[in-house]
Amino acid sequence: MASETHYGEGGDVFERIQAMMKWTPQGRALGFEVTKLEGNHVWGRAPYKPELVGDPETGVIAGGVITTFLDQLCGMAAVLAMKEPSMVATIDIRIDYMRGATPGRDVLAEAHCYKIGRNVAFVRAVAFEDDAGNPIAHATATFMVNATRKFGANLTEKKS
Repeated sequence: MASETHYGEGGDVFERIQAMMKWTPQGRALGFEVTKLEGNHVWGRAPYKPELVGDPETGVIAGGVITTFLDQLCGMAAVLAMKEPSMVATIDIRIDYMRGATPGRDVLAEAHCYKIGRNVAFVRAVAFEDDAGNPIAHATATFMVNATRKFGANLTEKKS
């Protein structure tokens, strides 16, 4: 669990981040879990499930599952880097796949927010099974940080 956070007092950060993971229907359906927090770093696990296989002949988990997993972990790292947590939205994410995931194995990942400005957070992540030195994929992502506007504030009202 986190020894240092930027959330301030009030509430358990680990529980809040776990709730974020389960808040999105996609993260909940795919069974993603947060396993560790430390500063601006978040670690997680995407459990192997036969229904998430992309190629039945090989048993390799679908690349889209790994993309979603890395995107969610990166967003959480961005939130951890904030003094006051707020909504984030993915501006851009680039994923470089190095190899297929090992069939039957859970995918682990680590994300780190290395720079946060007033409006944009910059994050890196890696997906792996046992060792981040043998990656399945690397990700770099940017997130819009919206600390002053309420969720949905930019939506226009429907015209009658």
